[in-house]
Amino acid sequence: MQNLMFRYAVRSDLPAIVALLADDEKGKTREQISDPLPELYYRAFEAMESVSSDSLPNKYLLAILDSEIVGCLQLTLIPGLSRQGRLRAQIEGVRISSHHRGKKIGEALILHAIDISRALGASLMQFTTDKSRKDAHRFYERLGFVSSHEGMKRDL
Repeated sequence: MQNLMFRYAVRSDLPAIVALLADDEKGKTREQISDPLPELYYRAFEAMESVSSDSLPNKYLLAILDSEIVGCLQLTLIPGLSRQGRLRAQIEGVRISSHHRGKKIGEALILHAIDISRALGASLMQFTTDKSRKDAHRFYERLGFVSSHEGMKRDL
């Protein structure tokens, strides 16, 4: 994958990101793909950008192969008091294009997010994944993640 590159998303990348989020069994029921893209996605992106900085990102990290966006994840560094005030990295919305799965792009994207997080001082990376995604669980375990906590969510 020598043509694989990573960069943070810009506003014009939103249609490709939303398409990736919808390119998934669960995502296709959650996302709204249209042309033009619904304004709510742009507002959400602008909200993320407004609280993001170089040292505390809240950004979408993209995997780009031969100038095509083939993967994404949201990377947020969270300051807190626990763990002696160390930063924690949160990842969300991890997706790889269905046409490019199985090519280790997801692994490279996660490892790149880990490198960024470590370089910025994070001591822990966390995320939730749906209990039904058994393949995803194996993927993350292979990368050294441990299912050490029970995550909980509540729709509001």
